[in-house]
Amino acid sequence: MNILEVQGLSKSFGIHELFHDVSFKIAKGEHVGFVGANGAGKTTLLSCILGGEEYDAGTVHFASGATVGYLAQQAELGERTLYEEFKTAFDDIEALRAKKARLEQSIAAQKEGDEALLDEYSRVVELYEHMAGYDYEARLRRVAFGLGFTDDDLARDITHLSGGQRTRVALAKALLREPDILLLDEPTNHLDIEMIEWLEGFILSYRGAVLLISHDRFFLDRVATKILALEHETVTTYDGNYTYYQKVSAARRSALESAYEKQQEHIRETEEYIRRYKAGIKAKQARGRESQLKRLKRIVLPPEKAAFDYFAFSPPAECAERVAECEDVAVSFGEHKIFDHVNLLIHRGDGVAIVGPNGAGKTTLLRLIVGELLPTTGRVKIGNRVKIGYFSQHHEGLHPERTVLDEILYDFGVDEGEARNYLGAFLFRGDDVYRIVGDLSGGEQSRLAFLKLMLTGANFLVLDEPTNHLDIPAKEAVEEALLAFPGTFVAVSHDRYFLNKVANVTVELEHGTLTEYDGDYSYYREKKDEAQKAEQEEAAQAKRQEPVGKAENRANDDKDKTHNNENDEHDEEKAALRAKYKIPTNLSETKRVEMISRAEAQIAMAEAELKMLEHEMNDAALQSDPERSQQIADDYAAKEKELDGYYEKWEVLTE
Repeated sequence: MNILEVQGLSKSFGIHELFHDVSFKIAKGEHVGFVGANGAGKTTLLSCILGGEEYDAGTVHFASGATVGYLAQQAELGERTLYEEFKTAFDDIEALRAKKARLEQSIAAQKEGDEALLDEYSRVVELYEHMAGYDYEARLRRVAFGLGFTDDDLARDITHLSGGQRTRVALAKALLREPDILLLDEPTNHLDIEMIEWLEGFILSYRGAVLLISHDRFFLDRVATKILALEHETVTTYDGNYTYYQKVSAARRSALESAYEKQQEHIRETEEYIRRYKAGIKAKQARGRESQLKRLKRIVLPPEKAAFDYFAFSPPAECAERVAECEDVAVSFGEHKIFDHVNLLIHRGDGVAIVGPNGAGKTTLLRLIVGELLPTTGRVKIGNRVKIGYFSQHHEGLHPERTVLDEILYDFGVDEGEARNYLGAFLFRGDDVYRIVGDLSGGEQSRLAFLKLMLTGANFLVLDEPTNHLDIPAKEAVEEALLAFPGTFVAVSHDRYFLNKVANVTVELEHGTLTEYDGDYSYYREKKDEAQKAEQEEAAQAKRQEPVGKAENRANDDKDKTHNNENDEHDEEKAALRAKYKIPTNLSETKRVEMISRAEAQIAMAEAELKMLEHEMNDAALQSDPERSQQIADDYAAKEKELDGYYEKWEVLTE
């Protein structure tokens, strides 16, 4: 059964045709990735499907009764608390709950049962259960906590949330109702790797259909079973994930180029025949061939992607083998340590990826390396003849009043032809080079800033989220540039596909500890998964052995009463903890399981709040405010103590 059918859809703005004859189908439960360059019309096409934008021709049909969820790129939220905003996704359930409560009051007020009233109440209860009204608040919290929000966040006014947090609110609202089809426009924006992986798991287990626009190729490989590619003003369907799409697309391009070359050879031979015999004895045959040539449908090759085979960056100067070194480095803000005893050695020629959750201190580590921040203890050493080039997300080195072409001509002393070659590789072609830098989008400024960085002659590049705001063609251009770069680089990024392609060393910064993996991102994940499985097996083995140990202890206690004092002390301690956390001694199994679940939810919330505080402590603006930094550090210590209490309560309940 198809949940969505699009047939012959076309859309133009004036004389500019955005797309034409777009047709595709999405089956129930199918997960579809939607790719294409920025500006190709993906968001407009999504808006046409939803009815927010008029289209010139074609049809859009959803299955009868299908429910639709939508995440826009720009979140539009009201002025209310986060919890109230989430609850707006359940307005119909809330209305049904209120009706159920009114009916219950009416039934209770009557001395004799009204059959019509009871029948209506039965229908309302049945519908309420069908809509999962009894567990929607649990679902709300599951999605909210999965996306990194905390219990305290739920009480916050959403007008005070950051842009990234507002995006996560909109994403949560789209996911909450678990509609028949989800339409998601860039859902991984502003999410760190941990949250992206949570979203991957959610979508993989999602029973409804999903159509998502994304430039995250690793994400598309994980969740998509079909790819829609918007290229050259139309959509082509590929039955597979992103890697399959790339492979088939390249094969089709190769076959098209081969057919194009054969046709061009045929055209040249025919034109030569016509020229030679047009006025001679074979004039009739020549005119016939000329007529055939006019009717011939010419193969048109689409534009090539950016490539680096027609020029190379000037090789940077040689430098020391030990490019950068952190020796027993620690950074603290107030009493809270971001990380401690960090040791890192970056060798010449390395491509180092730094990964870890938001708030772990990744950007702080980069700022230490470039000298923007001094360590609390330890030292950072930069090797001889090392010239650092730093890519920050704010593009301070760009001149907003210049044209794109002048930005290269004035700063690097190259001629216009060479400048155009460089700019063309970074997707600035034709009249694009005359655009004003200040008028460029965030992604376009990122491309220009990265190109300038590559042209500085730096032999050590320090990159903070270099692919943010870039579409897939632009990411590929940056990747090709880095692969061709003969120097050394270190990059912080949440783009796992990018890291997999360019890095040969992966460094994880988590819980204040730095761990090095001698391989790309996939190698790092493989080793992490192996370690987690080993821990789980060890825990399971310990759990299997535990009853035996307890039985032996009980047998020994029966044989030797002299050890009763220790047991009495343990019992007294348990009784004190039960009293502390108000846990009855005659607790039923059902109530115990319920209390364990609640304790686990409190642990999850507290851990999420700790992550949020860690993220705040790594905010560069906050670090310049000692009073606020100390307050955050105090809050962190208090939350750690609170978390210890939740774990203690959980241990008592699970004994």
